[in-house]
Amino acid sequence: MSQPITPRKSALLRPLFKLLMLLLVAVLTLQLYFVGRIALMAVLAPESTAFQRSEIFRVVNTTGALKWRQNWVPYAEISVNLKRAVITSEDASFTEHDGLDLEALEKAWGKNAAAEQRAQKIADRLAADAAKRQSNKKTGNSTPAPLKPAVKAPKIVGGSTITQQLAKNLFLSGERTLLRKGEELVLTLLLEALLNKQRILEIYLNNVEWGEGIFGAEAAAQHYFRKPAARLSPYEAARLAVMLPRPRYFETRPNSEYLASRANTIVARMGGVVVP
Repeated sequence: MSQPITPRKSALLRPLFKLLMLLLVAVLTLQLYFVGRIALMAVLAPESTAFQRSEIFRVVNTTGALKWRQNWVPYAEISVNLKRAVITSEDASFTEHDGLDLEALEKAWGKNAAAEQRAQKIADRLAADAAKRQSNKKTGNSTPAPLKPAVKAPKIVGGSTITQQLAKNLFLSGERTLLRKGEELVLTLLLEALLNKQRILEIYLNNVEWGEGIFGAEAAAQHYFRKPAARLSPYEAARLAVMLPRPRYFETRPNSEYLASRANTIVARMGGVVVP
C-alpha cells in the first residue's frame, strides 16, 4: 500500500520538481533555437560554424596569428566534379537517406570492433614477450626474446553521413559523449526536415575544413590548385575529397601515395553518383 505524501515530503519534492521543469524548459528552448537557426539557413548562409570558431581559438593560441581563408560561393559555382567526389568519398547514399545511413554505421561498428580486437591481440603478445624477456634476464639467459614494435592505436572508421558531419560542425563541440551524439542525431533530423539536399550540400561544401585555416570549396581550390571551385577537374576534386577526414595531415603531405591512389579510385566511381 502506497504511503501518502506528507507536507514534509511535499516540501522536499517541490524544489526537485522545479529543477526538472527548468531543465525541460531549457532543453526545449535550446531545440527551438536550433530550429530557428536551421530554418534561417534555408535563405541565409551561416557566418561561421562552432568548429571554425574553435579552430580560430586554437590557431591563435598556438601561433599568435589568425589564419582564415573562406569565400562562400553559390551551389551553381561549385564544380559538379567536387560534388560527385565528396558524395562518393564521404556518403555514397547521400541523396537516398534521411540523414542517417544505418548500413554504413553498422559496417563502421564492425570494422572498429575488428580493429580493436587485432590491437588487443598484438598488445597481449607484446606483454607476453616483455614478461619472457624479464624472466630471461632474471635467470641469466643470454638470448632474450626479440623486441617488438609498439602497438599502434587502431584506426577508427566513421559512419557519419554528410548531414551528420554538418550538424556536428555547425553547432557542436568535438567531445565524444552520448549526450553530444544524441544532440547530433536531433540536429541531423532537423537539418533534413528543414533544408533540402542541395542546400545541405551547399552549406557543407562552403564550410568544411580543407587545411589549417582553410574552409570551403573556393578557398581549397584556390589554395591547392590556384583556380576557382567551379573549374576543378575530376582528379583535382577527388584529391580534395580524399583529404576531408584528415585535411591538416594531407595538407603537409601533398605527395602522399595514398592520396593519389585513393583519388584515382574516387574518380573511377564518380560517374554513377547522383548529385542533388
